Amino acid sequence: MELLAELGAVLPEDRVVFAGEDLERHGGGVFTYHTPVQPDAVVYPQSRDEVVEILRFANEHRIPIVPFGQGSSLEAHTLPVHGGISLDLGRMDLILEIRPDDFIARVQPGLTHGALNAALAEHGLLFPVDPGWDASLGGMAGTNASGTNAVKYGVMRDQVLGLEVVLGDGTVMRTGGMAMKSSAGYNLTGLFVGSEGTLGVLTELILRLYPLPERTVAARAVFRNIEAAGSAAVAMIRTGMRIGRVELVDARTVGAVNAYKGTDYAAAPTLFLEFSGSQASVEGDVKVAREISASEGCSAFEFETDEEAREKLWEARHEAALAIRDLYPEMGMMGTDVCVPISDLPGALRHARDTIESRGLEGAILGHVGDGNYHAVFPVDTDDEADQRRAEAVNAEIVDYALERGGTCTGEHGIGLGKTGHLQKEHGDSLPLMREIKRLADPNGIMNPGKIFSSE
Repeated sequence: MELLAELGAVLPEDRVVFAGEDLERHGGGVFTYHTPVQPDAVVYPQSRDEVVEILRFANEHRIPIVPFGQGSSLEAHTLPVHGGISLDLGRMDLILEIRPDDFIARVQPGLTHGALNAALAEHGLLFPVDPGWDASLGGMAGTNASGTNAVKYGVMRDQVLGLEVVLGDGTVMRTGGMAMKSSAGYNLTGLFVGSEGTLGVLTELILRLYPLPERTVAARAVFRNIEAAGSAAVAMIRTGMRIGRVELVDARTVGAVNAYKGTDYAAAPTLFLEFSGSQASVEGDVKVAREISASEGCSAFEFETDEEAREKLWEARHEAALAIRDLYPEMGMMGTDVCVPISDLPGALRHARDTIESRGLEGAILGHVGDGNYHAVFPVDTDDEADQRRAEAVNAEIVDYALERGGTCTGEHGIGLGKTGHLQKEHGDSLPLMREIKRLADPNGIMNPGKIFSSE
């Protein structure tokens, strides 16, 4: 603590916090089931130069640094397992530049995607990555966030054209640039996106933007079982239609949302859909989606064109995780996230449901099924080791099913603490190279230690 007090020479005292609610907030997580661990200090930089000075100080004294955005990570990326400094970038939240003619924005990492889109609306532009929480753009880049729009626009790595990064020793480097493509050297931008704060601190992002669509329609399709909903989603993707969102929620999730939001949706497996584009293309896509849904036994297909109604529909989907958590206020929530090849999706959903029920868990299944990504969420008694082991066994079975079919242990949540062992199963032959890259960028191992690599 005495050593950290020297940070007062770098930042004003009110931006270096050693006690109170700030430490509690930075030592847990909104959704994670992992045991809280408080940092020794929370530090609030307001510029790149301050980040440089903080990292130089931490590197010299071997103090762990954990970058922090909004704290919404599910795999405990922001948990300071070795103490040290939680580096809260929330005050670095400026839009540095919007270039409408180039479809580019330059922003600081603490800006949220909601705030960016509010500013882009007057230009008729959109930043599409929507993880369902108003997360910071730096945090979204750190975990290669995805979300509801990924089936149409891609994930965070597809939207980041360039970065300003401060390495563990305080070195500043830039990757990428303003051009929409480049073949100049290694793709270092892609390396830092998804690195979970283990290689450096992102202090600036150059982001790709898109025009707002001419017309948007949202729809709900209700099915008899989760496999039928999954089969319908796969069939829609196979048509080649430019569907904007394909979200699946099971009956348990719909029931939780109804209780949490006061809605009255049918408590059955449901696809939440969105179609966007020209008037003609949207009408054609809605027609095809309705026909496909009917062929899979859809019992109701309803759509909304009014913006307020559409927002209400997606608000219900976005708050599904909060709704599920609200059913079990005294328990932690384990949420696993895997991605499988599209054709394996119906079987994977059935396997997840069977696995959860076979262990006697009260789990829910939901996800961005348009690209094969789905989640299973179940309550965990964090004071009961047997219950935790049972939940972890279900998690492992769901992951193994995905890996056996060429999928991945995480489609968007990242590795953090929760999936280090699964990364070993998926990419064990690549981990030595990953470790060497980590050592090169962060030779003293101060950047978010304990994450990604299980034996670190």
